[in-house]
Amino acid sequence: MKVLGISPLDKDVTASFVEDGKILFACGEERLSRVKLQDGFPMRAIRLGLQRTGWSLDEIDTVAYSFFDGDREHELMRAAMQEDETFHRDNATAESLAKLKQVRRAYKAIPKDPIPGLDASDEFAPRKSFAKRALYELAGWSPSMDRRLHRKCFRQWVALATADHQIRTQQLHAGLDELGLRDKLQRFNHHLCHAANAYYYSGYESALAMSFDGYGSGNCGAVYEATPTGLVKLHEFRFPNSLGQFYEYVTSALGFRPGRHEGKIVGLAAYGDPEVLGDVLRERFTGMEQGDIRMRAATNYHFARLLSQNFSKRDMAAAFQTVLEEVVQQVADYWVNKTGLRNVCLSGGVNANVKLNQRIHECDGVDSVFVYPNMGDGGCGTGAALLALPSECRPKTALRHAYLGPNYSSDEIRAALDEEKLAYEEHADVEPAIADLLVNKRIVARFNGSMEYGPRALGNRSILYPAQDPEVNLWLNHQLGRTEFMPFAPAALAEEASRLFKNMQGCEKTAQFMTVTFDCTDDMKRMCPAAVHIDGTARPQLVSAETNESFYRILKSYFEKSGIPSVINTSFNMHEEPIVCSPQDAVRAFLDGRIDYLAIGPFIVPHPKLIEIESERRSDTAAASV
Repeated sequence: MKVLGISPLDKDVTASFVEDGKILFACGEERLSRVKLQDGFPMRAIRLGLQRTGWSLDEIDTVAYSFFDGDREHELMRAAMQEDETFHRDNATAESLAKLKQVRRAYKAIPKDPIPGLDASDEFAPRKSFAKRALYELAGWSPSMDRRLHRKCFRQWVALATADHQIRTQQLHAGLDELGLRDKLQRFNHHLCHAANAYYYSGYESALAMSFDGYGSGNCGAVYEATPTGLVKLHEFRFPNSLGQFYEYVTSALGFRPGRHEGKIVGLAAYGDPEVLGDVLRERFTGMEQGDIRMRAATNYHFARLLSQNFSKRDMAAAFQTVLEEVVQQVADYWVNKTGLRNVCLSGGVNANVKLNQRIHECDGVDSVFVYPNMGDGGCGTGAALLALPSECRPKTALRHAYLGPNYSSDEIRAALDEEKLAYEEHADVEPAIADLLVNKRIVARFNGSMEYGPRALGNRSILYPAQDPEVNLWLNHQLGRTEFMPFAPAALAEEASRLFKNMQGCEKTAQFMTVTFDCTDDMKRMCPAAVHIDGTARPQLVSAETNESFYRILKSYFEKSGIPSVINTSFNMHEEPIVCSPQDAVRAFLDGRIDYLAIGPFIVPHPKLIEIESERRSDTAAASV
């Protein structure tokens, strides 16, 4: 049975081609349009998928979509709003506001060690106008004002979300009409789609499947008992008690882009003191002891902005991250203990938070954790496709790899290089040559094979560099036009992982997809300091010959030559652009990013201005050391 799965059209829209439980092709529209988190109908990805799979439109049995239509979603939003009214009649925010007033009076911005990549002038969020600050003050003035602003913001959100769902319904219908597929459309509950992709590709026989995100089908998360007979819903987290929105608010309040820069908050959190605002935030949550999540005045985003005008970015980030971890740990503990299920599989935008995933893995009673590699809404198309299949066609084994996007022949690559008149060498055995470049501390952009599906670069569209120099986080990010607080992530030989990372048991599969952090061993800290965060953790990709033979051979050869089993792996893209997809994308990013070498397929290409680039880097490094 052939199913075309389409993820939500509001952002990061993705098309997945699934046949009898096997993903044959999956690609985000952003990789083809070159617009980050592209929305709208994924016509480019569908047409490319048809070409790469050889499917005809007539062969498609079902089109599966991971939201209900606009009218049904509006009904669910209205029901959630009514339920929220009932909750707030019995739950005030007086204690949290009283704590905030006490903390604010006592808080002093004590000078601390600088954060790499963050200027001292950016330690606090930008100062807002008097009118905006006055509005934010109202958010912390009294419980009644807190609730009033929440109700107003909630009504505004429902109006905007309803209009957006109607637009997306129209876009979906129009796109499917153009393809002649509208009569094959099936719609599914959003969180059930998340749970389906997490469970059916986990390889677990039975598991607790949990979804946490911003909004979906009236909820912001759900818990399922997952067994070979199917997914049984145990609980839904009703919107607006949304951990996704909770984290979006702090991202926005600190001057970053919500929906895109949440990872910066995770990195920044390690530098701050979570207890400055910890109690203020904790008091706004309730229900976790019963496996639920309820938030007082959840949609009053002015509250986070009030905090940002009075507390440092690092302390705010630390508090929001810590409370997020604590809330989810309590919920996971409850459902693991209640069900006796010791394997946990996760999907949803909140589970892009790699530190949170580590905390779930550390819960008592949890033996194993799997995080679906495309955990955000872009991955929902595969979950919807699985739900459209008969149960006997759904996969029973773990997802082997995430290299599910387009690949390109050597002739196509050569044509792209010749078009730019670049000098290159073709290698019959290119991997040892790449390892030699890394041993000599060259930056290498690697383009090879099928593109990764999901947000992580996993060796086929990656920039590689040795991980010995901790200063690389500053100068390489600067060279690529990025501003980050996290160190680069390491790609490591799977057979050497126990030397590098602690407490990995039960999380090895997830670590293949770079979706969880671990505490690092002393060996890792000594050998690869550039890939270890200030809190002593790293977010590794474990590489084996079975998952990516070419990338494994690079790492193995580098290990043999250097004695170090890991290198930096960061995504091959320019700042705020999607990961490269085609050879033309790779060549442009290589040239614009002034990367030393491009290893593309069997070809190695030195940058035309390599001597100039190396000279500039030596000067910058010398200046930084003064």
